Amino acid sequence: MRTVTVGTRGSTLALAQTRWVIARLKEEWPETDFRLQTISTKGDVNRQSLGSLAQKGDKGFWVKEIEDALLQKRIDIAVHSLKDLPTEQPEGLEVASIPKRVDARDVLVGREGMKKLTDLPQDARVGTSSIRRKAFLKAYRPDLQVLDLRGNIDTRLAALGTGDYDAIILAAAGLIRTELRHRIDEFIEPDIMLPAPGQGALALETRADDDLSIEVAYAIHDHLTDDRITAEREFLAGLGAGCMAPVGAHASVKGGVLTLEGWVAALDGSKVIRAETSGDASECADMGAELAADMLAQGAKELIEGARG
Repeated sequence: MRTVTVGTRGSTLALAQTRWVIARLKEEWPETDFRLQTISTKGDVNRQSLGSLAQKGDKGFWVKEIEDALLQKRIDIAVHSLKDLPTEQPEGLEVASIPKRVDARDVLVGREGMKKLTDLPQDARVGTSSIRRKAFLKAYRPDLQVLDLRGNIDTRLAALGTGDYDAIILAAAGLIRTELRHRIDEFIEPDIMLPAPGQGALALETRADDDLSIEVAYAIHDHLTDDRITAEREFLAGLGAGCMAPVGAHASVKGGVLTLEGWVAALDGSKVIRAETSGDASECADMGAELAADMLAQGAKELIEGARG
C-alpha cells in the first residue's frame, strides 16, 4: 500500500478541512494510506504581529513552513485555505488541485437583538481580524466601531460572551467546515462586503516533479472552481496586493460566461473603487489581469499603498 503524507496547520479549521480532503481522496484512492501531519507556521506563532508582517511584505506567514516541508519531502500534499496562499509559487511547487468551493461569503454572528447588519445600533462594536472586512464595513456603516479580533474560530465566537463586541464577522466557509453553520446569523451579500479572492476554496499543493502526488490530488479537482479562483487570483496578482490588503474579488460562472467583480478600498472606508467584467470562462486569467489594470488606472495603487502604511 502506498503512503501519502498530507500536511496542514494545526488549527481547528485547518484540521477539519484537511480531514475532509483526505476523506475525498480516500474515496478516489482506496488502496492508499493517507497520513496527516500538522505543521506550525509563522502566523500561528506570531498572531499579534500579523499586521506588521504584512506591511513588511511577508506574504507567506500562513504557508511558508508547510511549503518548506513539501520541498524537504517531509510531506507529499499540503492543504491550504486558498485565500492565504500567495499568488507567487515557490520554485519547485505547484497547486495541483482546487476542490469544489463552498460558500464564499462573509457572515455576521451577533448578540441577542443584533443578528443582522441592519439591526446594529449606532456605535455598535464589531470584531474582525481582516483589513478587507474592516474597510468594506466602514464604507457601508461608517457609524460602527470596528475593533480588532484575532484568534481561531472558537476564540472569536467566545469573544461575543465577554461583552466587548456586539457582533463579529467571519468567513462562512470556516463555520460550515467546522460544523458551526448554526451559529451564522446573517450571510452578508457580496454587494455589501465583497469576499477575499479565493475565499471558501482550498488549494492542494505538491512538488512540481511528484507525478504521483499530483495525480492523487487532481482526483478531486473542480474545473469550475478553478476558473473562478484563477480570475480572482490574477486580479489580486495584477494589483500587486497580498492577502492582507483591503481588496475583494468574486467570480461567478453561468452558461460558460464568467463575471468578475473587484473592489479596492481605503483603510477607513472613505473610498471604494469598484469594477466588473464579463467574458468567456476560458479567458479567466486574462480577465483578472485586465480588471486589475482597469482598477490601477482608477487609483487602486494609492489605496493599497495607503493601507500598507
